[in-house]
Amino acid sequence: MSAPIGITMGDPAGVGPEIIIKSMASLTPEARRDYRIFGNADSLAAAEKVLRTGLNIGSLDLRQTDIPGGVVPFGKLDERGGEACFRFIETAVRQAERGEIAGIVTAPINKAALNAAGHHYDGHTGMLASLTGAASSFMLLTSERLNVIHVSTHISLKGAIDRARTDRILATIRAGHQQFHRLGIQARIAVAGLNPHCGEGGLFGDEDELQIAPAVAAARAEGIDAHGPVPADTVFHRAYEGAFDLIVAQYHDQGHIPIKLVAFDTAVNVSLGLPIDRCSVDHGTAFDIAGKGIAKNVNLDHALAYARRMAATRKA
Repeated sequence: MSAPIGITMGDPAGVGPEIIIKSMASLTPEARRDYRIFGNADSLAAAEKVLRTGLNIGSLDLRQTDIPGGVVPFGKLDERGGEACFRFIETAVRQAERGEIAGIVTAPINKAALNAAGHHYDGHTGMLASLTGAASSFMLLTSERLNVIHVSTHISLKGAIDRARTDRILATIRAGHQQFHRLGIQARIAVAGLNPHCGEGGLFGDEDELQIAPAVAAARAEGIDAHGPVPADTVFHRAYEGAFDLIVAQYHDQGHIPIKLVAFDTAVNVSLGLPIDRCSVDHGTAFDIAGKGIAKNVNLDHALAYARRMAATRKA
């Protein structure tokens, strides 16, 4: 790998510092050189004091961001943490744009702290789209047996229904197809219905017939192996059993609930449609356990592995 993969520390009050320490401590010194951390040395040292892994913080490739007032206490919502995690991400994005890092893996942020600091985003995905000037982005949740890409994410259910339009659904199908093609997979894509039983011929709504079906037809006309709309109460089971490689979910919970049921510790969150590569753990800051040394780094390790896979294809 010619350029390292960047890791942003996330909210200093959350579990980000701990899971980074655990993951880096599990690597050889040579393997650690493949990663550059965007964070705060004092916060990482506080995590190491709890974990006692023996990792030398000074041995890490760290791009330091100072936090006014010192270390943010673990488990405490603090606007200083929101400001810090924004700066970690902004610095990493600029390095990714210049090719100084091969992509970004993000530890979790706290949306309330981020907004308290004056950065009004719905989360990483919207922030990264804004920082990179991307017109739009898509959230892919990927795991060993189930993969889901979302038409919409952090908006109200009413807003999600309004957003389930043919053009957005088609763009989501294309984004998923392109990502799997990049990884050498000709994906079989199922598009989930919006209404119960896909509207049952109009009895329960006509969005599936008027908005979703035309998007699937347009995708198939482009040579994409798309199917649907498929009733949402069966499509995830069918995909889990191997019938489909990717599901297009119409809104946040439709896609998140099933994948968190079957791959809670291993699913990776990937942002598509950006000019840089970014993936993330699929969990939050976990303020309730932060600083206790019990946070698992399994999800981060899966995200790092996926980032390496993406870096290899970008180079190719």
